[in-house]
Amino acid sequence: MLYGTSAQAVCQQKTPHFHTYEIANHGTLWYSAVKQYEQGINTMKNLETEIKTIEAECLSELKKARSLESLESVRVSYLGRNGKVADLMSTLKKLSLEQKRTFGPVLNQFKQRLTLAYESRKDALEKKSTSPDALFDVTAYKPNQMHGSLHIYTQIIEQLSSIFISMGYTIADGPEMETEYYNFTTLNIPEDHPARDSHDTFWLSQPDRLLRTHTSSVQAHSMEENPAPLAIFAPGRCYRNEATDATHDFMFTQGEGLFIDKNVSMAQLLATAQTFLQQFFGSEKLKIRVRPGYFPFVEPGVEIDGSCPFCTDGCSVCKHTQWIELLGAGLVHPNVLRVNGIDPDQYSGFAFGFGIERLAMIKYGITDIRLFHSANIPFLKQFA
Repeated sequence: MLYGTSAQAVCQQKTPHFHTYEIANHGTLWYSAVKQYEQGINTMKNLETEIKTIEAECLSELKKARSLESLESVRVSYLGRNGKVADLMSTLKKLSLEQKRTFGPVLNQFKQRLTLAYESRKDALEKKSTSPDALFDVTAYKPNQMHGSLHIYTQIIEQLSSIFISMGYTIADGPEMETEYYNFTTLNIPEDHPARDSHDTFWLSQPDRLLRTHTSSVQAHSMEENPAPLAIFAPGRCYRNEATDATHDFMFTQGEGLFIDKNVSMAQLLATAQTFLQQFFGSEKLKIRVRPGYFPFVEPGVEIDGSCPFCTDGCSVCKHTQWIELLGAGLVHPNVLRVNGIDPDQYSGFAFGFGIERLAMIKYGITDIRLFHSANIPFLKQFA
């Protein structure tokens, strides 16, 4: 009668049955404890059996592995995050505290044994794969095999970009197919300027489309899209309808710099130009001289010459003048600032430009600009 009564029914009985409930409750707890103990014993026995089985299987699989790829599969299957060893370790949750203290170290030692066996097998396979026989490749040598390298264009542009980035400039880019507005109008180039004629510019069949004649158009885009202050360097291809010879080509690369801020002066332009040229030619002794020049988008405009980095008394590079014409530059014309949305009463700036091929020809003694895109292998090998 005592054990046939449910706990809920006994609790609902009146006070005289209180002792009866207490005895029933103690009996239930004792029965539960016995069941838990028996389950723990069974779990421990099962663990011992599984450890022996898994260890035997794992050692057998490791021995069968003939490559690092197959060995890795064995590792993932047994020692991986979701492997058999991890599954076995999770069974510790079902054990009592005392059983965990007993069986925890056993599982850890089991895992260490398998890990050591895996490492040993891995070392053996790695030594075997790096043996002289394994390294021998009958296709390793090919007579007259050619090796690729960066084109001289890429090398020079990366060098120039690195110099200007170190001076705080941002590298800017723009479309090579331009509109008349960005290529001419925004740069204060008059409508009757000869540069707009077809004998100087490649006009396309699409209305109001042309191949840009300079990277100054990138300056216009940058001023329109970014608020002042602004410091950019824009390298890129340009196109002009002119005859080709050793120093001229219909396609060439140009680099242009633009700096806009408050109270910008000619002194800042000259300091920037000299610092850039000294770093590019690797000569801190390089000096500059300034001559008047005309460019529609700057006022005043100047031509910047650099002292010859290869001589002190004159040579073939400087034509025995000790000076080389290098940059066209000047302070940005107020009309250019105004048309691109910058108030010339608050901001001023300077701009400069140069032919990238020209600098490379001077630095490396290249005598013909057409070599740059001629795919001449002996020429390109010099810069590999």
